[in-house]
Amino acid sequence: MKLETENLKLTAHPHPACGHLLPGEGIKRDALGQAEAPEGRHEIVRGVNPGWEARKTNKPCKGGTQKKSQFGSEVELAPPRVSAALGWLAVVALLALVPESAWAAKIGDVAEETSLGQQAARFFSFRDPSVRYAVFGSVLLGISCGLLGCFIVVRKMALVGDTLSHAVLPGVALGFLFSGVSVSGLFDWSFDVDNITKNPALIFAGAVIAGVAGTFLVTTLKQTTKIKEDSALGLTLASFFAVGICLLTMIQDLPTGNKSGIDKFMFGQAAAIGEDDIQLMLGVTVLIVAVVFLFYKELLVTSFDAGFARSIALPSEWIHHGLMLLVAFAVVIALQAVGVVLVSAMLITPAAAAYLLTDRMHRMLFLAVGFGVASGVIGAFISFLKPNIPTGPCMVLGASAVFAVAFFGGPRHGVLTRWWRHVSRSKRVQRENTLKAVYQVLENRSAQPEDSVSLKELAERRRETLDEVSGQTRALKQHGLVTLHEEGNKILFTPSGWQLACTIVRNHRLWELYLTNAANIAADHVHDDAEEIEHVLGDDVVRELERMLDDTTRDPHGRAIPGFADIHKPFAPAATGPSGYGRSS
Repeated sequence: MKLETENLKLTAHPHPACGHLLPGEGIKRDALGQAEAPEGRHEIVRGVNPGWEARKTNKPCKGGTQKKSQFGSEVELAPPRVSAALGWLAVVALLALVPESAWAAKIGDVAEETSLGQQAARFFSFRDPSVRYAVFGSVLLGISCGLLGCFIVVRKMALVGDTLSHAVLPGVALGFLFSGVSVSGLFDWSFDVDNITKNPALIFAGAVIAGVAGTFLVTTLKQTTKIKEDSALGLTLASFFAVGICLLTMIQDLPTGNKSGIDKFMFGQAAAIGEDDIQLMLGVTVLIVAVVFLFYKELLVTSFDAGFARSIALPSEWIHHGLMLLVAFAVVIALQAVGVVLVSAMLITPAAAAYLLTDRMHRMLFLAVGFGVASGVIGAFISFLKPNIPTGPCMVLGASAVFAVAFFGGPRHGVLTRWWRHVSRSKRVQRENTLKAVYQVLENRSAQPEDSVSLKELAERRRETLDEVSGQTRALKQHGLVTLHEEGNKILFTPSGWQLACTIVRNHRLWELYLTNAANIAADHVHDDAEEIEHVLGDDVVRELERMLDDTTRDPHGRAIPGFADIHKPFAPAATGPSGYGRSS
């Protein structure tokens, strides 16, 4: 096999033990004709094709292929066969029909000098199997965690998800160790360290068992002792996680520990997701979707009203334990991508963001799934661009960014949205109070609505300065509620301003009348309450008050209550004095 670089031509031969390409004209063979594997360090030459890196590295040969992991770490793989690799390259080339489509075993195989745009294009082309596995796994993770996270959030059990995610770590370690056990008979078991491999099925089984054991421990502590649920959850989380850390440390000391990839379960590494992992994740995700679809009503009623569920003979406890089992499943399949430490964030954060955006459970489920999928893909993409960053933190940061947008910009519960509504409501109330003051000035003078009111009179009525009143009148003019006299020191109602002022005064005085007649409150104690309620009374409530009250012409203080005829009465301009009713200055 001949490889060329810019300034180097060489003939390379595959290392018989590890598959690395060795420079030179040939390799030694023993008396039987078998190739001898050079020991110690040797140069590794990778070609310029997309599946290789055009560089030389000097590293010890351990009889296995060392390839750079998806995000920068070294992972030991089984010795490849050159013929199989060439066959795979040929298949991919035939499928893609372009040289750049040759496979890259790991996302990190993209050369470091590749531009950001080229890296993004390569990621979203999905031509690398490792990228497809990472993205597909992230999508499945978002679906499963998004669905179950909604029920965890509405049940106020966020700490339960965190506890489960940490409690499964001992099961992950034990499942990994159990792969080295050979069973020849019922009592003939043997353990070989060299046979230890990352078996997804064994790891899944061990993690589920550990999660169920953690849940059982929490329930037992809560039912048999005085310990509250939060204390039991914290105790279980800490104890199980400590055992898991000890087991992982022991595994790292084993001869095969460093090349197992088991350390990726701490913070997640999408690069470590393989075909077996995808099949397991797909099966669990299909199971979760099917259960949620078939038992949606039962999950809904037990989540919002467990007492009612028990009253209609629903097995609430069994439904709860079934949900916890599904959560354990989701946690286990998420460990590979997100890691033990942060998997609870993928359960809670997308669901919490969706909770801020809707009040309907079915909408919350769809939003949480969308947010979870988006967070997973964003995390995988960022880790692809920055190989040294683990996948899990990037996914959690993506989910946190989504939550931040919902928290600050949500249409109903967003902080900025609520602040803007408060500011708008305050300005509206101030405008309505100013209009009411203008109405009262005209009422005290027995003037017509087309007559003007000076800013000095308005300031005395409002008990404010002229500058403050001037600013309020400018706001009224901007909204088309008043016009300014030519001299600039007097204001006049527009038709819409007059109608709004009459409506506010009517609401105020009707409410005072209602409190004195229906609630028997003294007339001198109803003003402050009417000041607040006048701005929120709707037309339906006003009509109901009119039906309940016998006489709605006068308020408890003897002042006239504007009626429909007064509000819509056509007025002619006054014969004397400045006028401008309905006209702009």
